[in-house]
Amino acid sequence: MLRAQGLASPLPLRLLRATVQGARKRRREMTMLEETRDSEEIIERIAALDIGKATLVCCVRIPNDGKAGRRLQEVQTYTTMTRALLTMADRLRCLGVSRVVMEATSDYWKPVFYILEAAGFETWLVNARDVKHLPGRPKTDRLDAVWLCKVAERQMIRPSFVPPPEIRELRDLTRYRVDLVAARTAEKQRVEKLLEDAQIKVSVVASDIFGVSGRDMLAALLAGERDPKVLAQLARSSMRAKISALEEAFTGRFTDHHAFLLRTMLARVDQISADIAALDTKIEELIAPFASAVERLDEIPGIGRTAASVILSEIGLDMSRFPTPGHLASWARFAPGIKESAGKKKGREATGHGNPYLARVLGEAALNAGRTDTFLGERYRRIARRRGKKRAIVAVGRSILTIVWHLLSDPETRFVDLGADFYDTHIGPERKKRNHIRQLEALGYRVTLEPTA
Repeated sequence: MLRAQGLASPLPLRLLRATVQGARKRRREMTMLEETRDSEEIIERIAALDIGKATLVCCVRIPNDGKAGRRLQEVQTYTTMTRALLTMADRLRCLGVSRVVMEATSDYWKPVFYILEAAGFETWLVNARDVKHLPGRPKTDRLDAVWLCKVAERQMIRPSFVPPPEIRELRDLTRYRVDLVAARTAEKQRVEKLLEDAQIKVSVVASDIFGVSGRDMLAALLAGERDPKVLAQLARSSMRAKISALEEAFTGRFTDHHAFLLRTMLARVDQISADIAALDTKIEELIAPFASAVERLDEIPGIGRTAASVILSEIGLDMSRFPTPGHLASWARFAPGIKESAGKKKGREATGHGNPYLARVLGEAALNAGRTDTFLGERYRRIARRRGKKRAIVAVGRSILTIVWHLLSDPETRFVDLGADFYDTHIGPERKKRNHIRQLEALGYRVTLEPTA
C-alpha cells in the first residue's frame, strides 16, 4: 500500500509542473499579442438595398426589445419610382434606421442614393465585389439584400467615395466633356479616312488638317474647287513652304459623293466643338467657388486649368476622406497591388483598374511634365530610361497625386518645384556617401565623417 502510494505521489507533481509551464506559455503568448483598432460594434438599426432598374429589395434589421441579443428582420420590395422611394424612406425613418447600404449597380443606385441622402440618412455605396455570396449559397434578390444587411451590420465592408452634390455636378460636366472630345476625335479620323478614299493625301503633308489652312482647303473642296494649285495656295504661314507637296497631295479623285460625306462630317465636328465650348463656359461657372484650388493645382507641371477641373471633379476638395497620400494613390489605383502566398509574391506588380477619367488626366499630365525642365520632368526621364515609359507614367502620376493631396489638405500650401538638378545635387551625393560607408564598414572599419571647411 505504501509502495503504491509512493508510485502515485509523483503524478500530482507532474501535473503541477505542467500547469505552471502552461501558465508561463500563456503569459508569453499574451505579451506577443497586439491591440488592434478594430471594434466589434454592431449597427443596431440598418437597412440594405438590392437595386434593379424597375424594383429594389429592402432588408431592415433592428434589435428585438423583447429578447436580448436577438434581431428582427423585414424584407420588402419597392418600385424605383420617386413616390415608392419616398414611402420607403418614411418606413425606414419609422423603424429608426440610421444607415442605408446599397451596391453600386450600374447607374440605378444614383436616384435611390440621392433621395435617401436628401432625407437625412447615412447612405453607404459599397463595391459589389466586396459583398459576394459564399460559394454554394442560392442567389436571389431577397437573399442578396439579407446577406448585404448582415455583412453591413457587422461593419465588414467599407463605403465607396461619393462626392458631395456640387462636385457631382462638376463631375457630370467634365466627364461629358471628355466623351465629347473623344467623339470629335473619332469624327476627325473619319474625315481623314474619307480623304484617303478620295486619294487626297493632305494628311501626309500637314500635321493637322483641321488647322486654319486645312479648314480653308476643305471648305474650298466643298465649294467645288478641284485645281490642286489653287488649293495649295490657300496654305498659310509655315505651310507655305510645302506648296509643291500640297499640289501633289490634292491630285486625287474627289467626287460629289465625297463632298456630301465631308460636309456632313465637318458639320458634326463644328457642332461638337460648339458643345465643348458651351461646356467649358458652364464648367468655369461651377469651378468659380474653387478658383483658389484650381490656381494652386495649375502650378504643378503638366496640369492646366482643364486638367485641374477634372482632378477636382474626381477626388473632390475634402482630403479627410483619404488619411494619407498613399490612401489616395491606392484608391486611384496608382499604387502596386500586393498578392502574397506562402512567403512568395504572386503575379506582377499591377496597379489594377481605377477611375478611368482620373487615370487619363494623370497620364496626360505625366507625359506633359516629362517634357519640362522640372523635378517631375527629370523623374519621368530617369524612370523611363530604366523601367520604360508606362512605369514612368504611373510613377509620375502618383507623384502628382501626392502633390495634389498636400495642396488640397492645406489651403495655405503652395507648390515649389525642387528643380531638375535635385537628383544630382541632393539624392546623388547622399546615395554615394551611404554606399561608401557601407563598403568601408563591411571591410571592418569604423567610419566617421567630418565635412571640410
